[in-house]
Amino acid sequence: MTTIEHRELKGITIKNLLVTIISTASIVASVMTSYLQLKNDIHDIKANQETQSRIYDIRLKVLETQVVVLQNQVNEINKDR
Repeated sequence: MTTIEHRELKGITIKNLLVTIISTASIVASVMTSYLQLKNDIHDIKANQETQSRIYDIRLKVLETQVVVLQNQVNEINKDR
């Protein structure tokens, strides 16, 4: 009597079927892991970009305020002349 792995079903052995299923599961697991890692990386980059954008907006507002203050000082100096 042969073991179950060596029995054939229409030319396909159980062993070949098991190897195919395990290989497919391994490939799917690898692809899913890569996908989830890329998804997390993209989320991190997006969060980082949003933070940088907020920082730049704040810096721009500070600079605009400083320009207004300097312009007012220049106007005051020009008035006094």
